[in-house]
Amino acid sequence: MPNEPIERTLAARLRGAEHARRPVAPVRDEMSPDDAALAYAVQRANVDARCAAGERVVGRKIGLTSPAVQRQLGVDQPDFGTLFASVAYGDNAPMPLSRLIQPKVEAEIALVLQRDLVQDKHTFADLIGATAYALAAIEVVDSRIENWDIRFVDTVADNASSAMFVLGSRPVLLSGIDLSACAMTLSQDQEVLSRGNGSACLGNPLNAAVWLADRMVQLGTPLRAGDVVLTGALGPMVTVTSPGTFTAQIDGLGSVRATFTD
Repeated sequence: MPNEPIERTLAARLRGAEHARRPVAPVRDEMSPDDAALAYAVQRANVDARCAAGERVVGRKIGLTSPAVQRQLGVDQPDFGTLFASVAYGDNAPMPLSRLIQPKVEAEIALVLQRDLVQDKHTFADLIGATAYALAAIEVVDSRIENWDIRFVDTVADNASSAMFVLGSRPVLLSGIDLSACAMTLSQDQEVLSRGNGSACLGNPLNAAVWLADRMVQLGTPLRAGDVVLTGALGPMVTVTSPGTFTAQIDGLGSVRATFTD
């Protein structure tokens, strides 16, 4: 379409890649490498398109919570993406690999909110009071960019490389767990593939949640009661190459399984 805004053009390209299961070249080639506003506009265009098609927003995910990954991408802050009911799975529910392009999994702590977060500046106490419970979670990330050749604006535009997420079934009050100290293992067939702990996520997953709460208020879309917040990876991502089950074990939160099928 002549004179179509660049954010709509790039959003349509990423949407087409997801539908066709065929990745595309990095979108950073068509924007400034530090134009976060445009990258988020691309993301928002696809969120709007999905909502217009009847999908339901159920929360947000936080990415780039590892200082090492931030240094790799040349940024000094996390990013966020949007979670939809259509990509939410329960523990050990079958997830079709055919919906994905080049998936990876990472273990995270999910927070489920019981209050809206609408302050300009939130505190640890605000987040603790607003959280109903925490859950073990596995996020399935997937890039619509060829060979995961991403920089900051690529992953932001691509909904923070979000694909699916799996929630465990053991809700735990924050008073019953030390979010920064809890150890994590991510394994397949009893082989541990990734290790980490809560402090790997910006020092404490609540730091990431505070950042997100402030950012969403700035954008006019505050976090609401009932929202799921994926706070960020507790250890290195693991590539998914074939059907099978990955199990994340997080101290104090139990386990959660992501099961991929043909």
